[in-house]
Amino acid sequence: MAEQTTSSIVIDAEPAAVMEVIGDFAAYPEWAKGVQEARVVEEGEGGWAERVFFRLDVSPIKDEYTLAYDWDGYDEVTWHLVEGKMLRTLDGAYTLRDLGGGRTEVTYRLALDLSVPLIGMIKRKGEKILIDTALKGLKKRVEALS
Repeated sequence: MAEQTTSSIVIDAEPAAVMEVIGDFAAYPEWAKGVQEARVVEEGEGGWAERVFFRLDVSPIKDEYTLAYDWDGYDEVTWHLVEGKMLRTLDGAYTLRDLGGGRTEVTYRLALDLSVPLIGMIKRKGEKILIDTALKGLKKRVEALS
């Protein structure tokens, strides 16, 4: 992934519990800010989603798009954009590291590009806001379910 933004957070839960929330796309509108719909359109091995359709409305991005996912157990999930209207690139990953004692460090990497031009600094700031919001929402959701 080129030109990406990265951030991490520690969640008070085991990696499996974190990954289960990440993989529960139908629940994203309940905790992922701006996600109005998330629907699995193709399921892969072990019940993990391979392709997911999203409807997103979080300024400045309002789009409908499909992502393809690649799961590495409870250690990492990566994704890339299959198709979108406003988005040209949306590549990312959640990497989980077991810290022991029921704690998991989650690192979120994201690279995005829009069909409308944005100054690089503004785009990176937007990525940072998206990542931080997603990580805080994920932490709150996982810890509420644990």
